[in-house]
Amino acid sequence: MLQALRAEGTLLASAAEQAGTDAKVPACPRWQVRDLLRHTGAVHRWAASYLIERHTERRPLTEPAGLDGAELIAWYRDSHRLLVDALAGAPSDLDCWAFLPAPSPLAFWTRRQAHETAVHRFDAESARGGEPTAVTPRFATDGIDELLRGFHARTRSRVRTPEPRVLRVRTDDTDAVWTVRLSPEPPVTERGASGEAECELSGPAAQLYLALWNRAPLPSVTGDPALAELWRETSAI
Repeated sequence: MLQALRAEGTLLASAAEQAGTDAKVPACPRWQVRDLLRHTGAVHRWAASYLIERHTERRPLTEPAGLDGAELIAWYRDSHRLLVDALAGAPSDLDCWAFLPAPSPLAFWTRRQAHETAVHRFDAESARGGEPTAVTPRFATDGIDELLRGFHARTRSRVRTPEPRVLRVRTDDTDAVWTVRLSPEPPVTERGASGEAECELSGPAAQLYLALWNRAPLPSVTGDPALAELWRETSAI
């Protein structure tokens, strides 16, 4: 995961530099590349602060207001380097705040920042234009798992239905399956195909990864399309 984070941040900075900070970000219509860099760099520094300063409670995240152009791109590269170095140098028994279940805070921050950066690298490449860099099926499968069993297990998730419904997510190339049980409460997701599902979202892991993060169309939808539409409309983090 650390190697993936290192590579994704490098690619993000390169794509942003090629696109220019004025460029629009298609997947985030209210953003230009400058907004993407300010946000992602601030998240990197915010994450690094837990690793370096050992904070055990949530701290505010502050984005820089005035940076732009080449100075902003250099600041982003410094932010990414700070985070990678903090993760590489952190002890395995590090105790600090984390907001999703994980084997350890260090494992949480490494995984979370790798996927944070990969999704926003795609945003930067979409602003630049051209073919986006692919992620491996294994990495994408892990990111889907974090999204379904991590983010959407929280009370903040808006993916809810008045009556119980069942959604299935399946990768074609890694044989990973998740069963997502929807209700008026936060979704409950388990690995495996348990029981009947009313809708299934499937496809190659890398395509599903981007689609579930609302960066690309869903590769395949079978069953009730209303559940796929519900995901599209309510799953934004």
